[in-house]
Amino acid sequence: MFQSHETAKSLTWHAARKSIDGQMSHPADSPSWKLLDDKWPEFGNEPRNLRLALSSDGFNPHSSLSSRYSCWPVILVTYNLPPWLCMKRKFMMLTLLISGPKQPGNDIDVYLEPLIDDLKSLWDGIRGVYDAHNGEYFTLRAALMWTINDFPTYGNLSSCVVKGYKACPICGDDTPSHRLKNGHKICYIGHRKWLPINHPYRRQRAAFNGKLEYGIPPEPLTGEEVLHMVENGDRVCWKKKSIFFDLEYWKYLPVRHALDVMHIEKNVCDSIIGVKTDLQPEYGERRTRLPPGPWNLSRAEKREVCNSFYGMKVPEGYSSNIKNLVSLQDSRLLGLKSHDCHSLMQQLLPVAIRSVLEKPARYAITRLCFFFNAICAKTVDVSKLDKLEEDVVVTLCLLEKYFPPSFFDIMVHLVVHLVREVRLCGPVYFRWMYPFERYMKVLKGYVQNRARPEGCIAERYIAEEAAEFCTQHLSDVSTVGVPSSQKMGVSKPLSGCTNTEEVLPYIEQHMIHIKTAYPKFRKRTKWLQDKHNSTFIQWLCFSICC
Repeated sequence: MFQSHETAKSLTWHAARKSIDGQMSHPADSPSWKLLDDKWPEFGNEPRNLRLALSSDGFNPHSSLSSRYSCWPVILVTYNLPPWLCMKRKFMMLTLLISGPKQPGNDIDVYLEPLIDDLKSLWDGIRGVYDAHNGEYFTLRAALMWTINDFPTYGNLSSCVVKGYKACPICGDDTPSHRLKNGHKICYIGHRKWLPINHPYRRQRAAFNGKLEYGIPPEPLTGEEVLHMVENGDRVCWKKKSIFFDLEYWKYLPVRHALDVMHIEKNVCDSIIGVKTDLQPEYGERRTRLPPGPWNLSRAEKREVCNSFYGMKVPEGYSSNIKNLVSLQDSRLLGLKSHDCHSLMQQLLPVAIRSVLEKPARYAITRLCFFFNAICAKTVDVSKLDKLEEDVVVTLCLLEKYFPPSFFDIMVHLVVHLVREVRLCGPVYFRWMYPFERYMKVLKGYVQNRARPEGCIAERYIAEEAAEFCTQHLSDVSTVGVPSSQKMGVSKPLSGCTNTEEVLPYIEQHMIHIKTAYPKFRKRTKWLQDKHNSTFIQWLCFSICC
């Protein structure tokens, strides 16, 4: 990267830009970034030192031909680059490729040892790195800021328990969990302890679990406390010592493993759309009745919501075709992908339920959608984070009022910690899995030999890297992995758009053709324009064919 003049210049973008006080638009504005600068000034004084993030997840390289094979790439991204470059495919570094057919699970530390050794060397410094922009040699250092994974992989990389009564890695021993007596499911309710001490919800018994709430929210453990616990054998919430603690600076980082908002948002959306309708039946003298809950929809309401989704039209590229996700026969949404759930939670779901559900349940769901919309903003106003954190706690308490306990799985509980990570790490879109999931789709396309999928991926990746390096010495050559601006050309005609110069001669010829064919309407401008709009395409196709 430093041998390219343009890329080397972009790697110091964070130091040259002018940041706005009270606003976070890049990880360089976050306390986690500034902690490295303050604790190790010699590292922070050199703007060319790299800040990295690591992501890993499994995917099936055989598409639908095999459902048991799991290949695990380990990818690094560089946060020194500007926001429009740092998460792009060109700057994603495939550092490891853990072969299948089985996933590594908790033994992933064995495969990560070579990468950890490289990260140690980068932290100590690599001398003699040539900077093409400044034309000089310097000592390059790098630090890993956090990892980005889905929740099961979060447990593998952090060596933390992510199931059972203490499934929350931030709450630890104080995770608010409860086992349902008849459902045999662990639910995570009790979010009133995150409310202010004088909030009226703390004194409401009947609306919640029949008890007053006097508890206080648990304090997240620091890296030094976690390391002390695992080294002294206190492993109630921890399976082993994570290999990342071999890095000198790892225990001082406030957020070592980031929660993935993409998967949290998708699971919360699935829970809302597919909430169970089972309730405790009412036994009468003649019959047993199952009362509807405040979240239940009647058949007419379900049909109305599905018709709302079925008739929605969104801009091209905003989401997949919502119409294809709706089944009007049984009034359901089927085949929702992560980005579909993102679109629903951000904008579409509050519109679809605006005239259904009881008002309290509808109000709680709409508040949750507004929260995800606010937290995914590209620029974060630090002064509003306290209010946003208080609002999401109230929203979770409202959901506890009107939704069944089985609704509150661990993903719903993790929502309460998202604002904390935004405060410490910056905007969400630098720490979610969307770019990495798209890149895994690219890696899957590299597989041509089904017998050796990892070999295909490695060879194609090395060949692409070599070709990309060669393009840096050529002019007027577009690079791979950085999409060109959509303003460079017109891919599809849009209503009200201006015509290109190539089409203008045909338009003039067609207008002359109309005036010749209809001499009586030659002076009626509006009629001529309407006739032109309705017949131009057919006339143009006929002219080209002839």
